[in-house]
Amino acid sequence: MRKKAPRSRKALSSSSSPGSAVGTKRTASNNVMKLRSTEKMKRTAQQSEVNVDNKKPRSSKKPKVQAKKKTEKVDPKRPKKPPTAFFYFLEDFRKGYQEQNPDVKSMRDIGKACGDKWKTMSYEEKVQYYDIATVKRAEFDRAMAEYIKRKESGEDQETDEDSEYE
Repeated sequence: MRKKAPRSRKALSSSSSPGSAVGTKRTASNNVMKLRSTEKMKRTAQQSEVNVDNKKPRSSKKPKVQAKKKTEKVDPKRPKKPPTAFFYFLEDFRKGYQEQNPDVKSMRDIGKACGDKWKTMSYEEKVQYYDIATVKRAEFDRAMAEYIKRKESGEDQETDEDSEYE
């Protein structure tokens, strides 16, 4: 069951005009719809008016929350994390795949093929890459411990030895 819309003076006066007396129910409902839409537009215009004191719109919508950006200063002397076993596998796989498929130039396609191959490999096949990654991770941990020690002691300005990760 539909509710009847409250009729304003404008709607009553327009329906009682001589031209509209000949009209049908359709024109009366069109007038009501137009009236509703203009009232709605007026309401939204009032809501979005600028408040003179605050100079901010008084909209019913909530403002979008902006994500806070991390503004950490990255120390260029800090050791970089080593790649995982998959990335060492990717290096080897990419070379062989490009030789077998010279027409494929897209890194996306190469990456998909590499991912599929990695998923189907057994642990025994992956062990060599895990070993490489473990050695590199140990080097990184050692370099990170030295970096932290230097930073705490205040000797971060000068470095005695250049590491692969610095």
